[in-house]
Amino acid sequence: MADAERAWSTEVNGGVYVRNLMLTNFRSYTRASVAPSGTTPLVVLTGHNGAGKTNVLEALSFLAPGRGLRQASVAEVAKQGSTSPWVVAATLGVSGDDIKVGTGQDADATDGAGKRVVRMDGQTVSSSNMLGDRWSVTWLTPQMDRLFIEGPSSRRRFLDRLVLGLYPDHSRQVGAYERVMRERNRLLGDRGMHADAAWLSAIEARMAEHAVAVATARLDYAGQLAGQLEAAEDGPFPKAELAIDGWLEGLLADGMAAVEAETLYRDKLLSLRGRDMANGRTGEGVHRTDLIVTHAPKAMRADLCSTGEQKALLVALVLANAKLQSAMKGQAPLMLMDEVAAHLDESRRAALFAALASLGGQCWLTGTDRSLFAALEGQAEFFDVCDGSIQPALQ
Repeated sequence: MADAERAWSTEVNGGVYVRNLMLTNFRSYTRASVAPSGTTPLVVLTGHNGAGKTNVLEALSFLAPGRGLRQASVAEVAKQGSTSPWVVAATLGVSGDDIKVGTGQDADATDGAGKRVVRMDGQTVSSSNMLGDRWSVTWLTPQMDRLFIEGPSSRRRFLDRLVLGLYPDHSRQVGAYERVMRERNRLLGDRGMHADAAWLSAIEARMAEHAVAVATARLDYAGQLAGQLEAAEDGPFPKAELAIDGWLEGLLADGMAAVEAETLYRDKLLSLRGRDMANGRTGEGVHRTDLIVTHAPKAMRADLCSTGEQKALLVALVLANAKLQSAMKGQAPLMLMDEVAAHLDESRRAALFAALASLGGQCWLTGTDRSLFAALEGQAEFFDVCDGSIQPALQ
């Protein structure tokens, strides 16, 4: 790549940039590749419904910890009918360095099962969580449009994904808490009140430790994001106010020390053993936390706002998160925006495109209609997605 072509990726404030991406047996792709020139932060994929645009974004989302933007299992993203494992490989420009990263299905497990394998610069790493140590990826998809009217679990996952951008260890803490909680549920379910008390106490102590770490990270992040939202200029995307509704988070927000909160939660788990055994689940903890978002100018909860207002609030949160990461880490995330322009009016589309271009990192957008991106002609790199291939679009 010529020096002029590398100018954008190296002169921005340490943003993440995909130099090339290769897909093998992933979703609708047997084999495909795409290599943006790097002269612009915006990459636009257009094509008809079902062409595979979202599949490309999903592949990019697997360059982050977790199960990607569709929350899919390792087996679910494999191309149907393929007898070989799927692979996503990329070269990323990260703060001036080129990093080769690959992830995919364990080659020894081609029966539809198996675990996910991750490699960085040729070395296998122990967990996908390590991807979050070097960069972050954030996304907005049409499925997220229902975030404010669905149950708390969707908003909790959304919050934890945002927290991960500042605190890479957060995913490990959430996963550890959930594993220990399942162990406690199984023990109570199998043995009931005859379960070994010392064993249960040890499990509950571990739960309390992980729970406090999760709650602390959520509170710290929410406070910083609230500051970013408040500092934002008035514009087409409304300011949002945040509140975390959780028992343990509430204790910490009121000033309780972490060690005291651990003790109190451990005692609560002990007192709730009988009820949890009867219900077959743990009734109290950070797995029940909710994120409450309010449309600040209207002083109205997001779930009571119109569909358009909810979409605008979501965009405001995603943009504020990217700006916060850039400010705190000196590195903007890789942004994935699936069909985001389709339900925005012309003024909001123009404002969104301008905001994405100014973040400092690369952003990939998809749409069925290229005319929605007319404002980006000459300012973004366009690719056509069709019949299992990704080709530079004709200008």
